[in-house]
Amino acid sequence: MNQLDNIFWHSLAGPFAHWSEGTDRARRFARGFSPMLAFPDQAHPDFTDLVPLCDPEERFYSDGWSGSAPAGWRVEMESTMFKMVWDKPMPEADEAPEALPLGPRHVEAALELALLTKPGPFGLRTIELGEYFGLFEGERLIAMAGERLHAGMLREISGVCTHPDFQGRGLARRLMTKLLRREMARGEMPFLHVASGNPARALYARMGFKDYLESVVRIVSRAP
Repeated sequence: MNQLDNIFWHSLAGPFAHWSEGTDRARRFARGFSPMLAFPDQAHPDFTDLVPLCDPEERFYSDGWSGSAPAGWRVEMESTMFKMVWDKPMPEADEAPEALPLGPRHVEAALELALLTKPGPFGLRTIELGEYFGLFEGERLIAMAGERLHAGMLREISGVCTHPDFQGRGLARRLMTKLLRREMARGEMPFLHVASGNPARALYARMGFKDYLESVVRIVSRAP
């Protein structure tokens, strides 16, 4: 699973190259997608080629490097996150058969839910990166989960969130089970990212995910 070590790069320079910008030394998702930076050598990132592609004070997530920020850039947040991989057989049943695929008409509702619950970097076009499903109460989107990074047979489950008014009912877990079945039916290896201090990590472990790697995650921006 070497690609998972640097999945940001293998996604942005691979299957999502047409939805990213940059060179063979650094890439970013195009505007509108999840704000992420990627480097082939993540321990020694070269930011030079990103300067004309990133606006001052535009904030990005990056993975796997520490030390001082390069000249003209600043680190706004630093923490760690776990990459977790699925380690059980395919779930026996789709626990969210009523979930609806999210499409263009759901973009604003998906972004609103992501901004409220903060499941990780999310943009207006993030739901174009893979399959996204939502649970609704009437016309109101109350929970969603979908797919983001992808390289080789690795497929990330991401954007997992539930409106605070509906938490504690297992809605996100049901949606994840749906995605797990769909990915495994395609022969893919499901994985996810979770912040080290996020209580959801224990839920993911109980579901059947196991820790693969803990890495540094930073939010960076160009200095004004």
